[in-house]
Amino acid sequence: MFVLVAPGQGAQTPGFLTPWLELPGAADRLAAWSDAIGLDLAHYGTQADADAIRDTAVAQPLLVAAGILSATALGAVSPAAVAGHSVGEITAAAFAGVLDDTAALTLVRTRGLAMAEAAAVTETGMSALLGGDPEVSVAHLEKLGLTPANVNGAGQIVAAGTMEQLAALAEDKPEGVRKVVPLKVAGAFHTHHMAPAVDALAKAAEELAPADPTVTYVSNKDGRTVATGAEVLSRLVGQVANPVRWDLCMETFKELGVTALIEVCPGGTLTGLAKRALPGVKTLALKTPDDLDAARELISEHA
Repeated sequence: MFVLVAPGQGAQTPGFLTPWLELPGAADRLAAWSDAIGLDLAHYGTQADADAIRDTAVAQPLLVAAGILSATALGAVSPAAVAGHSVGEITAAAFAGVLDDTAALTLVRTRGLAMAEAAAVTETGMSALLGGDPEVSVAHLEKLGLTPANVNGAGQIVAAGTMEQLAALAEDKPEGVRKVVPLKVAGAFHTHHMAPAVDALAKAAEELAPADPTVTYVSNKDGRTVATGAEVLSRLVGQVANPVRWDLCMETFKELGVTALIEVCPGGTLTGLAKRALPGVKTLALKTPDDLDAARELISEHA
């Protein structure tokens, strides 16, 4: 069986949507979504530079749009489960039929704007810790006042906090950590710094009518499967200020017996983690439409 997963913020690169818009109907769908949320997704996905698409209010809708476009290009597929990292959970909610495409884009537009506003209050950021023992690293981060915002498994934890706290981390790494890598994100996501965004997202969620998932939906809050649309939506609201536990999602994939993992555009991050944490599981990242045939072949082997 295979799982379909969607990456989070930071996966985007300049021009990454260009080849996808050559697919039949893709440009029209993107234009309709752009009109619905008041953001020129085609421009940002094809012409904007790295700084422009680093903006949280732009990056998040762009990632969800790219994920839906690339998944749609696969055709009618039935994954055993779906999941998303950070904002990728909204993409996964669209995969599972919890939200229709326009509702997903509308919600993520609100999320991006609210998180950008929250990030502007204090200068904050995130850094990835590579290697080390998770328990040792988490204790060290807490000593420095940092939050383990993403516990990704495969020897990777992402710390989040103020720039001063992150500077202290760079000078004082946890024992066993090989490297601390600053991430190209515009705030301390999945921490208390994002609390104001939770209120804005909760208000937006009241306008939505979520359906129950049509496939198994794995939540990055705790790796558990969620059976109702109302619970999925509630978790989407709360997760902006709470850590992502991708390590627990991968544990659930193991328990479900997943044998293949496909990461939608702009893929690469989650397949990299899976290669290290899920030995024996076949992985494929949808980077361009050239990857679609290989993805369909993998699906036919593992569906």
